[in-house]
Amino acid sequence: MALVSGPPGQLIAIGVGDLLVVVLVAAVLVAVAVFVGVLVSRRSRTSEQDLQHDLHEQRQDIERREHRIAEREQRLDQDAAALAARAAQVSDTEEQHRAALERVAGLTAEDARAELVASIESDAKRQAAIGARAIERAAEQEAEVRARHILATAIQRLASEQTGESVVSLVHLPSDDMKGRIIGREGRNIRSFEQVTGVNLVVDDTPGAVLLSCFDPIRREVGRLTLEELIVDGRIHPSRIEEVHHRSEAEVERLCVRAGGDAALEMGITDLHPHLVATLGRLRYRTSYGQNVLRHLVESGHAAGLLADELGVDRAICVRAAFLHDIGKALTHEAEGSHALVGAELARSYGEHPDVVHAIEAHHNEVEPRTVEALLTQAADSISGGRPGARRESLEVYVERLHRLEKIALAKPGVEKVYAMQAGRDVRVMVAPDLVDDIEAQVLARDIAKQFEQELTYPGQIKVTVIRESRATETAR
Repeated sequence: MALVSGPPGQLIAIGVGDLLVVVLVAAVLVAVAVFVGVLVSRRSRTSEQDLQHDLHEQRQDIERREHRIAEREQRLDQDAAALAARAAQVSDTEEQHRAALERVAGLTAEDARAELVASIESDAKRQAAIGARAIERAAEQEAEVRARHILATAIQRLASEQTGESVVSLVHLPSDDMKGRIIGREGRNIRSFEQVTGVNLVVDDTPGAVLLSCFDPIRREVGRLTLEELIVDGRIHPSRIEEVHHRSEAEVERLCVRAGGDAALEMGITDLHPHLVATLGRLRYRTSYGQNVLRHLVESGHAAGLLADELGVDRAICVRAAFLHDIGKALTHEAEGSHALVGAELARSYGEHPDVVHAIEAHHNEVEPRTVEALLTQAADSISGGRPGARRESLEVYVERLHRLEKIALAKPGVEKVYAMQAGRDVRVMVAPDLVDDIEAQVLARDIAKQFEQELTYPGQIKVTVIRESRATETAR
């Protein structure tokens, strides 16, 4: 038995078993307290380590941010310096502009325009006077030399047909009723014919005939063949006109090849390259100062043969050189350079003799003549071109002006075809509808007209018509 304190002033007796229970409970409580203390201590150490790791990562992140901020500040300083330099440059430019405006501030817009016009007019008059004096001096220097040359070669000139200045072709009709079919409803057919061929079709009171007018003889011949076939066929409408025009172009090409072959055969030359023969044939419809170029080459070849026989030099080389000397005129619109140099390069590329090539390139003294054949080619050229009635300058000047009109318009972007009509008073420009819209067509017409005014001299007025046509075609099967 054991005594334990109870209520005040009393003692309570307990047994040994109860005491042991109390002791065990106390021991368990002590063990639990110790375990909890150990667990809390371990957790405290783990939290401290995690906290130290987090602090280390935060320090590294702060250092990286500070580095980026430093780099950004450096870039900002550089940009600020560049902006400062640009601002200084802009300020200087503004000062220069302000100074320039201050110099002209004393003039009104009308006064400034009048002063500019007066300056340009004065300069133009001065340049014109200088050019006129230079032309007069050159004419005086060359007059006597040319007169003596003409008199000295007069006895050597060939007798041949005179050249007439004609830029029209007459097409006969089976009856006057055909004129109405040619014109078409509200002039549809005649407009289509002129647009496709580039040839003026003149329907007037002339009985049983219509006129085709065009400065380009090849284009006029194609138009003539086209119209004659349409008249024979009887079906005249826009699509038929285009179809017949394509066939007529092929026919003219075939006629050109045949003409070149006939001319070479007449000169006794049978070993020309086929391409040279075809190129020569194109000269059938080419004129120089009103003289047919292919006939001029044949005449020059005959004259060169006569001169070679008189002087005892190689006849074959002289005839060949004189016959080919103007072949470059068939290519002058396709290659840069004068027709003499272009023709010489063409002959060289197709294996012509070096003496022939040299005679071609030297016949206008662009290259100094070094052989007798070259000098004889010049003489034969002068004999054919200088004989009475061979050439007329007015037609050549007229054709050159029309070529210039077409060339100026063709240089504009989006332009497909250009035809100078009505003796150059009407220029019709066909444009690609997918490249030029309606507004740009108006601007294009104004730009072309303005360029004509600035670069050309012509009588009267020139009307520029820009044609933009869209077509949609589908085939039903």
